[in-house]
Amino acid sequence: MSAIRSIISRSRSHRVVQDATPAAAAAAPNHGMDSSCWANMPQELLREVLLRIEASETSWPPRKSVVACAGVCRSWRHITKDIVRVPELSGKLTFPLSLKQPGPRDILLQCFIKRCRTTQTYYLYLSLTSGEKLLRFTALADDGKFLLAARKSRRATCTDYIISLDADDMSKASSTYVGKLRSNFLGTRFTVLDGLPPHAGAKLVRSRSTRPISLKQVSPRVPAGNYPVAHISYELNMLGSRGPRRMHCVMDGIPASSVEPGGIAPTQTEFGIRKLDASTSFSFLRSKSNLTGDSGPTPGPRKAGLVLKNKSPRWHEHLQCWCLNFHGRVTVASVKNFQLVAAPENGVAGPEHEQIILQFGKVGKDLFTMDYRYPISAFQAFAICLSSFDTKIACE
Repeated sequence: MSAIRSIISRSRSHRVVQDATPAAAAAAPNHGMDSSCWANMPQELLREVLLRIEASETSWPPRKSVVACAGVCRSWRHITKDIVRVPELSGKLTFPLSLKQPGPRDILLQCFIKRCRTTQTYYLYLSLTSGEKLLRFTALADDGKFLLAARKSRRATCTDYIISLDADDMSKASSTYVGKLRSNFLGTRFTVLDGLPPHAGAKLVRSRSTRPISLKQVSPRVPAGNYPVAHISYELNMLGSRGPRRMHCVMDGIPASSVEPGGIAPTQTEFGIRKLDASTSFSFLRSKSNLTGDSGPTPGPRKAGLVLKNKSPRWHEHLQCWCLNFHGRVTVASVKNFQLVAAPENGVAGPEHEQIILQFGKVGKDLFTMDYRYPISAFQAFAICLSSFDTKIACE
């Protein structure tokens, strides 16, 4: 095992999964590594070794060893990707693709967002602390695994939040571009746009910014597109009634039945890459729980989409304010704080409609917690939370 860990450490300079972009990972050459003795290890032995590493490195930063295994060579990458389970089943974020896949079913995956006012940049981290340590939010701010970054860009008629895998590269022309959040002029309606099709049958929204990435980029085959994945609206508060903001989120491509027992949501299994002059080929599964090769949607009537709404707060007579139970994850009162649950299709709410799917709240001047679960992804949750940072005078 020590020899395996040694080759993993040496291979980190060659790895193409963790720090490189998904496109670069798919296109990066590894002929030298493939011809090494490590590439020629018996498949049964290699699988057993990688299974032990995956089982032993359950959290970050040690989990970077699992990512490094995928960067040793092609055969290691294929087996590692086959061994590592999706967040829905494992509750872990391992590869960049995990950020596009639905979160765990049974728990809220705990993250936090740091805001930089001077650059209007927002950073999403996976929380590495738990239990009582969560109450010490100074430590929380310094203890996290970076996931995504977003930068606010004001335009004449709207505001864009460009979301990237790289905290230092926020350009839509970059291969690290993930998607964006776009608002209307008043900041009351938002659209979450994915740079690549999030599910089979996703529709491309044409705009001036929808253009192929420059040929000077690392991988010229990656397209820059606008594929709607969610629509967020804030209700106007013209009468000035007291209470938190009221919002609705319509999730494109996620059926309302996904929150029910046994319900399934589309799960992306690989980053889509297409040539500029050819059609796109993408792999999707209706649920990673069923790995039978069922790709793409099945024919039939279109199902109603998932709608998220605010969990109703209660009025606290002693504190004289509206209250939500964040179970210690939020410590500062703010109109930005919210909890989202699934809205029932036919008006009849069941136990699944009381389950919190996304919660967001303030814990410091520029520090916020973000917890999410199935059926939304980290990217979708981050984009929804970004919409709460905009000033909405007519909604408060």
